[in-house]
Amino acid sequence: MRIRPVAADVFVALAQTCVAVLLGREASSQGQPPLDLVGYGLAVVINMACAFRSRAPVGVCLFVVATWTLYVALGNWPVVGSYGGLIACYTVAATRPARTSASCAVLLGAVWLFAGFRVGSDSLPSVAVQAVAVPAVIRRFGRVARRSARLAEQLAQEQEARARREVAEERGRIARELHDIIAHHMSVISVQSGLARFVFTSDPATARGALGTISATSQEALEELRRMLHVLRAEDLDDGPSAPMPGLARLPDMVERLRAGGLPVGLRVRGEARALAPGVDLCAYRVAQEALTNVLKHAPGAVTSVEVSYERNHVALAVVNDGTGANPARNRTGGGHGLIGMRERAKLYGGTITTGPGREGGFEVRLLLPTSAQPTA
Repeated sequence: MRIRPVAADVFVALAQTCVAVLLGREASSQGQPPLDLVGYGLAVVINMACAFRSRAPVGVCLFVVATWTLYVALGNWPVVGSYGGLIACYTVAATRPARTSASCAVLLGAVWLFAGFRVGSDSLPSVAVQAVAVPAVIRRFGRVARRSARLAEQLAQEQEARARREVAEERGRIARELHDIIAHHMSVISVQSGLARFVFTSDPATARGALGTISATSQEALEELRRMLHVLRAEDLDDGPSAPMPGLARLPDMVERLRAGGLPVGLRVRGEARALAPGVDLCAYRVAQEALTNVLKHAPGAVTSVEVSYERNHVALAVVNDGTGANPARNRTGGGHGLIGMRERAKLYGGTITTGPGREGGFEVRLLLPTSAQPTA
């Protein structure tokens, strides 16, 4: 259970008031005049005033010092009223600037010295040292507490900011995955359903082929969504292995599916295919998927070529189309969540990507990924 600051101040004030009252009863045994009713009343006021020290530290400190001065001037034993002044000075040092806390410490030291003269102690040098040392130590403790509170607050803010960044990054990753899965598969399903409806009566064989492509595409989309949900659910992490992430090995299936849907697309692999890091493999696959989806949406009749090159230290991907059937109003190079997602994926794994019009017209996407890349922070 966490105690509120106000309740803590009241509890501390009551505790030190009880100690002061009990100590006041020992004044006679210490060679000091016994406290009368006024003395006890002032001692209670001095210590109970600290119950408001968090709300008005400077005001409470000045009030306590002034009341303690009056208490000492009436000839009472100074020690009984000293606790309130020490607590009030510490609170000012812990919550207010250095100049303010220094002024309050000087006032406390002055009253301490005045109390030594008023009591008539035989060891005035010792009292003078105490008048300087005690307020200085109390102020130092307060400054350390102030610095510690600032550091704790700064740490909490940094942790909160880091948590917000991590949440934003995770949301971005989920958004990219959802976009890649939904956009590609729904584009294929949309084209194939339109084709099936168009030739449903005139060419049943083509319609059945389109429905088969729709079935395979929707099944693959469900599989990828199931895999992503399996990763996102923390309670499912120990339920067994999830479906493998797609990679370049599944690129021929995607090309074949698009070709069956009417997109003239060809695939060429240069070099010896080899296993890549899972993140790099997924990045290349998603970029190819997004590039082909854009062709399907913006230039469905364009002749498209996909080329994968396995080099010694990197893998290169190129998706190029000739622009046939492109819609200029929709085929823009600068916008769209898909292009942004491609750039973010490439940057994440230390790669580079270029998108824009090709040399002979059309549109091209070129990706270069180092095969030894690890995700950056």
